[in-house]
Amino acid sequence: MTFGEQPAYLRVAGDLRKKIVDGSLPPHTRLPSQARIREEYGVSDTVALEARKVLMAEGLVEGRSGSGTYVRERPVPRRVARSGYRPATGATPFRQEQADASVRGTWESSSEQAEAGAAIAERLAIHIGERVMRTKYLFREAGEPMMLSTSWEPLAVTGRSPVMLPEEGPLGGMGVVERMRAIDVIVDNVTEEVGARPGLAEELHVLGGVPGHVVVVVQRTYFASGRPVETADVVIPADRYRVAYHLPVK
Repeated sequence: MTFGEQPAYLRVAGDLRKKIVDGSLPPHTRLPSQARIREEYGVSDTVALEARKVLMAEGLVEGRSGSGTYVRERPVPRRVARSGYRPATGATPFRQEQADASVRGTWESSSEQAEAGAAIAERLAIHIGERVMRTKYLFREAGEPMMLSTSWEPLAVTGRSPVMLPEEGPLGGMGVVERMRAIDVIVDNVTEEVGARPGLAEELHVLGGVPGHVVVVVQRTYFASGRPVETADVVIPADRYRVAYHLPVK
């Protein structure tokens, strides 16, 4: 193979991908069999198999037990709007994560005390092993799972206060900014770092993805006078949503 030349399995996958994208192989159409790919492209069984694996890893096709491999329906990406905190509104957890007011949704949550591991301790500027309140959320839009979130709050800030449990008490479900304000902790800054990675099996099981699907991860941290008071990982299926930011100019 000369420099710059693609391996055979990538060339085959690229041609099949083009047919999927341009509609020559529409959704729910059975992908050519391994034998057909071998004959049509003049490649080995190994190359045909690897090409199919590439398309499956990209989420373009899916295997159906006892039936074969089929082109997946390609969802039209929807928008998850991000605009930072809204200190005057008492935003709910759903509105905190999806700032588009035209989108309606619900959420489920569960909270438990835990010890901060190394990564979370660093993000919250606390010692490893310090107690935190960990809350897991599942957000739905029109009943369909749209994103997951796991948040951590240092109990050194919220412990033994009315807002220790994010979804219970007088301000349960009111969002970080308003809850913190109730205990005289004024959130004045928020940072978000966006990345992507393959979804974990348990994430894709809940969100409706298949192994190999990519998720967008928004790593968010709220600060009060420079002190981190909450950090969270927001996980969004990359094939169904785009993350859009609205950043006001000051």
